[in-house]
Amino acid sequence: MFEPTRLVLARARRGLTKRQLSERSGLSIRTLTALEQGPDPAPTDRTVEALSSSLGFPREFFSGEEMEALPAEAATFRALTRLSARERDAALAAGRLALALSEWIESRFELPQVDIPQLASEAPEAAAEAVRARWGMGLGPIPNLVHLLEAHGVRVFSLATDCSEVDAFSLWRDGKPFVFLNTNKSGERSRMDAAHELGHLVLHPEYDRSVSRQLERDAALFASAFLMPQASLIGRHGMYPTLDELVHGKREWSVSLAAYVQRLYTAGLITEWHHRSLFIELSKRGYRSGEPDGIERERSQILEQVFGYLRREGVTRSDVARALALSKQDLDALVFGLVFSSVDGAAERPGRAQRGHIRVVGAQ
Repeated sequence: MFEPTRLVLARARRGLTKRQLSERSGLSIRTLTALEQGPDPAPTDRTVEALSSSLGFPREFFSGEEMEALPAEAATFRALTRLSARERDAALAAGRLALALSEWIESRFELPQVDIPQLASEAPEAAAEAVRARWGMGLGPIPNLVHLLEAHGVRVFSLATDCSEVDAFSLWRDGKPFVFLNTNKSGERSRMDAAHELGHLVLHPEYDRSVSRQLERDAALFASAFLMPQASLIGRHGMYPTLDELVHGKREWSVSLAAYVQRLYTAGLITEWHHRSLFIELSKRGYRSGEPDGIERERSQILEQVFGYLRREGVTRSDVARALALSKQDLDALVFGLVFSSVDGAAERPGRAQRGHIRVVGAQ
């Protein structure tokens, strides 16, 4: 049985209009429109092969169960005015494929329970303090934010390289939180993106994801306060620290130098004039585009454990891709930068599993 929603999703994932797909596949726009609306009669094998070849999806993908695209209002996107509808839909389609991978993993492994408090009525800084308190974190730096999110039930996936215009986005799906990170960014900026999306998950409930500048400002304030609690910053610097003095502080908190300067200002620890002066010097030194003393990008603990276990059981990347009716390239795009290498192969070295973090479903 041919499933029309999967054709719509595949076309969105590749960022193609019907006209562009028509030119690639040799199928008429009228035929493509009819296929997306619900084929009657079913398409011929030659038609399905043309779609498979043109879109880079296995033939089996088009005969799976219904797979509706994620609605735009389900996710939070930053800088939406700079993001075209095609880029947004491609990212959402990639997110929908990640949900399918997540469902496949959860049918085989028991993952951490969701523990994301809903604090829509709280101010961003108060919400950040409340989450830290609930998770028993204290006021110190966070060693690995991706691991922390995963330990509290967040499903973390990467954005494909062809979604580079999207910094990150998050959404709730069936009571489970998802975060998608652009792994082409620096380690510091990726951490801030992850904290920003946690802010959305905490402050902006599943049923209220409308895009606004205020939502973005609130998430940014939450992220800064969550990564750098005000109480821990007081007394660390004088009122007029130099940029060189602040490099040590930004290294301690594993944030960008710009984010550290901004946090000192919003926390009331430096003056507006000094804040402006520091940013001028930041730009002159090129620190807005290249981070001094950069850190490594954080990786997923869950995905490394899952794929490490599968590989030891003889389940290869091709096996997982085949089970999901995806290409190996599309599978890799969902975990790229979050695991050490490809899903299988001698070059991959998964991190040591933490006992009790995940459990194989049905295991004793």
